[in-house]
Amino acid sequence: MSVLVTGIGELATNDVTVDGGRPRTDDHRDPTGLLGLVDDAALVIEGGVIAWVGAAGDAPAADTAYDAGGRAVIPGYVDSHSHLVFSGDRAQEFAARMTGEPYSAGGIRTTVAATRAATDEQLMSHVARLVAEMRAQGTTSLEIKSGYGLTVHDEARSLAVARQFTEDTTFLGAHVVPDDTDPDDYVALVTGPMLTAGAPHARWIDVFCEDGAFDVDQARAILAAGAEHGLRGRLHANQLTYGGGVKLAAELGLVAVDHCTYLADDDVSALVESGTIATLLPGVEFSTRQPYPDARALLDAGVRVALASDCNPGSCFTSSMALCIALAVREMGMRPAEALYAATAMGAQALDRADVGVIAPGRRADLVVLDAPSYLHLAYRPGVPLVTGVWQGGRPVAPLS
Repeated sequence: MSVLVTGIGELATNDVTVDGGRPRTDDHRDPTGLLGLVDDAALVIEGGVIAWVGAAGDAPAADTAYDAGGRAVIPGYVDSHSHLVFSGDRAQEFAARMTGEPYSAGGIRTTVAATRAATDEQLMSHVARLVAEMRAQGTTSLEIKSGYGLTVHDEARSLAVARQFTEDTTFLGAHVVPDDTDPDDYVALVTGPMLTAGAPHARWIDVFCEDGAFDVDQARAILAAGAEHGLRGRLHANQLTYGGGVKLAAELGLVAVDHCTYLADDDVSALVESGTIATLLPGVEFSTRQPYPDARALLDAGVRVALASDCNPGSCFTSSMALCIALAVREMGMRPAEALYAATAMGAQALDRADVGVIAPGRRADLVVLDAPSYLHLAYRPGVPLVTGVWQGGRPVAPLS
């Protein structure tokens, strides 16, 4: 059946070619024209995809209808960086940071021990709860990494669990080197038996290229091994200090490099020249009290920027993309339109997805209805649960009111 969604007060399509979509220089909603805003809009869903978009007065007939009641509608969020397969709790570590203890990558090992002890059923249940939490807040596409198993068996089962919830699964055996393990021996394990076991369940391979984790040469070798198994590369880089990870991502032409907290001028130049997306994770800086990346400087330099949650039990236990948008606007210098675009269309590009992140004919019908007249309320009303309905693939997955 086809569904006509009408009564949309403001529709953010991320498609500047849509009829009615234009820059909104008069009211600051979309001065750059990124969002392709349409006022008094409608759209038609059929067969799980968008069949038509435009002004409500021009809408075609459909089998059934839903009236948005003047509310705003945005594309579903595309969260391109998360670590959902884990067990255990690190709230005390968070509390310690709030009293002045610095963040380090060492806390990952605490989660590794708890994850190894969990059953498959416990891990599956935990991921299901977090995915449902994300969906209720408007996230309709996501990436999930392994990285809390760090054995051949535990990495493979983590990826198998993640694959039950998304096609965008990432092998992150190179998260940290386990205790009492020689780094060279562990790299050999990651690029050998662990990769062989994990690759059938993964689309991507990732490395935490950072002090206390893996250096540039190790990261290069691990990504090369992943490519031989058909996995595309990603990187955690420049989160804790200046380093070579961002330049490595640019050199290799990776689609995205994540964190990018500490960037030198030549890192920025490398991102511009390569077109590699800088995926910023402001929830991490909120949780660790590190400095926020300068998104304004990146955008002004011509870097492509995405936003993601980095939902994980240690450095950022939030599943809220709306919070990431608010932080990006308030703390990182992004315009509201840029932040929404980064959390939707650019998140899709960071996953090399052409089917999501945009409301346009032929795209998957992933929609979020906000109990607000404009998407601006995502940053204007931080912390307020504004999502009043979610479609995923044309199917309501959160209550529509």
